[in-house]
Amino acid sequence: MKKILVVLTSHDTLGDTGAKTGFWLEELAAPYYAFRDAGVSLTLASPAGGQPPLDPKSDDEAFQTDATRRFKADPAALADLATTVKLADVAAEDYDAVFYPGGHGPLWDLAEDPRSIALIEQFFAAGKPVSLVCHAPGALRHTRRPDGLPLVTGLRVTGFSNTEEDAVQLSDIVPFLVEDMLKANGGQYEKGADWLPFVITDGHLVTGQNPASSEAVAHAVLDLLA
Repeated sequence: MKKILVVLTSHDTLGDTGAKTGFWLEELAAPYYAFRDAGVSLTLASPAGGQPPLDPKSDDEAFQTDATRRFKADPAALADLATTVKLADVAAEDYDAVFYPGGHGPLWDLAEDPRSIALIEQFFAAGKPVSLVCHAPGALRHTRRPDGLPLVTGLRVTGFSNTEEDAVQLSDIVPFLVEDMLKANGGQYEKGADWLPFVITDGHLVTGQNPASSEAVAHAVLDLLA
């Protein structure tokens, strides 16, 4: 049985706005079931361990999908979420791939977390699928390849676009813009239409642009594992 590590944010404050953030529900729920229904073993982890913060906006009725409704009614899934293991206690060699759901939280903690950075670098160097969706590609900010270059150098990548960040009026709140960072790190950034699924696989790096891309990212990872 294949094993995938799912890395969630532990960060719950949206800059100094007083608003809450965290992970985006659909970006966990849709891949969770894509992986589970394919017979994959999942381990959920986060920097702090325990229950990760849910971005309250992602729980709005307008953003619910079949996957989010299934997740919220699934005691086993909710138990997985409530008991994430600490990043410090996981080892890349125990898993076949890693997946990062987005939400704005990762821009603050996972992008800067030394353990997360090291894990991504270890998965990548080992040729294992590294997958991230929406804001989660922000976690690649300080990652390096074995040759010392930024991990995304020369690779086709996507992630939450500047136009999408403008649309949610958070461009001046976030610590950095995902699109700008990926370009600055030498990535060949591409995007599709705002809010529609868009996924890029380049080698064993899989990135998705926005929440609608999350399930397709999971299927791209399954394709690589097959």
